Amino acid sequence: MERFGCFGGVITTVGMETLAWYRYEGTIESEGIGIEMERLAARMGGTTKWAYNDSQCLDADIFKVVADDLLAKAGVRPLLHTMAVEAIIENGQIKGVITESKSGRQAILAERVIDCTGDADIAHLAGCSYHKLPKEEMLGVSTVFSCAGVDRERFLEYAQAHPKRYADWATEWTPATTGKEDELLTPYLGEEFEKAKQKGIISEEMELGGTWSALSSAGEATNLNLVYMKGYDATDVRDLTEASQRGRKEALEALKALKAVVPGFENAKLRNFSMTLGVRDSRKINGRYRLTEQDVTSQAQFKDSIGIFPEFLDGYNILVLPSSGRFFQVPYGSMVPDAVDNLLVAGRAVSGDRVSHTAMRNMMGCTVTGQGAGIAAAVSLREQSSTAEVDVTAVQSELKRQGVRLE
Repeated sequence: MERFGCFGGVITTVGMETLAWYRYEGTIESEGIGIEMERLAARMGGTTKWAYNDSQCLDADIFKVVADDLLAKAGVRPLLHTMAVEAIIENGQIKGVITESKSGRQAILAERVIDCTGDADIAHLAGCSYHKLPKEEMLGVSTVFSCAGVDRERFLEYAQAHPKRYADWATEWTPATTGKEDELLTPYLGEEFEKAKQKGIISEEMELGGTWSALSSAGEATNLNLVYMKGYDATDVRDLTEASQRGRKEALEALKALKAVVPGFENAKLRNFSMTLGVRDSRKINGRYRLTEQDVTSQAQFKDSIGIFPEFLDGYNILVLPSSGRFFQVPYGSMVPDAVDNLLVAGRAVSGDRVSHTAMRNMMGCTVTGQGAGIAAAVSLREQSSTAEVDVTAVQSELKRQGVRLE
């Protein structure tokens, strides 16, 4: 069930095309369904190599079809344009959800429910406890946009002549790194907006800066992640409304600056805004196990591992890239909420502290918990055990069979 008109999550609805942009030399990858999605997209002609390492950029629109294809082959009955508005709970177990759509209010009964809303919406409706930061401390939201009419060769020549390193982010974001990241190249645009301010193209108050991604042979610059807005709570519809409107205005200001100061963008025009805001931070459940900073920075191991994730942290002014080959195991317990059985929470809403969230919020990390939750739900049904009591070794056995790396 999906509230928008397409599957694919942040890839398709926000236009974030890099499932794993962190793949600098030395990275140990998770394997599993995230890699499978990249490979299928490549076979369908829907990928472009990222500029500075071996990561792939997914064509957000082609990936809508990739997602449709994956679901059809798996025998899934899809339901788009549908939103859950209440959870059905009996004796501490979830029995389904109440939905709203163009067809009115309906109920979907289910023996297992997996919450992949990102905001722990189902867990919240079900009465599970969670935590979230004050909105002033939350990671910001973004309006991603794309352009057409870019002179690809001219811009790439400019980017090559003006290389940016992660150390250069310090002028705007002051990221805390381990030092090994500082000299790595990055598709960052920051000083260009300062130049635009000096020329009076945009106002001094504008806070713009971020990354570019794929450039097509047709002159399309997609996944321009240049508008970052703090102070919004993505579980508050008024905040979502204000941020959406502000983000579109600021994206046009960013485009105005690019056209004025960046070679290759002189004739660029807006191609599209993302379907929705890119949200990084909201509710996180209080789970059976709460991931910690120590876990994600010290190669933690867990008996109930459902996958691994590289030591990649990005958020709250922290940036650690996994070029050392370090990784940690992801525990099943981080997806198991405290109050309701037969409900699993996957994606960025898994249980964890502030720093562990900078790892688990990333899209490839979400594929690790998503696949783990799906397998655990299926195994629990086969065994006729609840998700709280499922045999984790049986879950691990099936994950291994599907090519997931657990250790």
